[in-house]
Amino acid sequence: MRMMRHVASWALALFLIFMFVQATIHPLPNPPSGSVKLFDQAGDNIVFATIAKNTGYAIVEPTGRFVVAIAELLAALCLLLPWSRRFGGILSFFVLAGAVTAHLLPSVLGREVPLSLAVGETATDGGQLFALAIAMLAASMLLIVVHPGKQRS
Repeated sequence: MRMMRHVASWALALFLIFMFVQATIHPLPNPPSGSVKLFDQAGDNIVFATIAKNTGYAIVEPTGRFVVAIAELLAALCLLLPWSRRFGGILSFFVLAGAVTAHLLPSVLGREVPLSLAVGETATDGGQLFALAIAMLAASMLLIVVHPGKQRS
């Protein structure tokens, strides 16, 4: 049973690490414009520019984006190390709870994120980013419960 918990813990942690790293520094070739938190130009990140526009708080883009990116990278680092994995799961839970909350509030972000910041562009992602945030939130909650922790003698 303990071995299954270790395997599940690693699988969930690797999924969350991959998604966080992909969203913050995007190691894959040719990242789409406006989707990389740390390397987009100020005002180019679609999610945070939409939040800044909808809420009227200009500090969200780029300052809020950098704070979220650093929290995601810290969570990824903690998830990578087995002795800090539960803390990483808790940190990722809070980051993703904020993301899901932003998606649930139409006055902040909404469930469907626009694909472009161009004026008159109405195409959206169809809720894919929202679904991914929910899946990652569920994975972080499951990781908190599944991670075996220290073995007692």
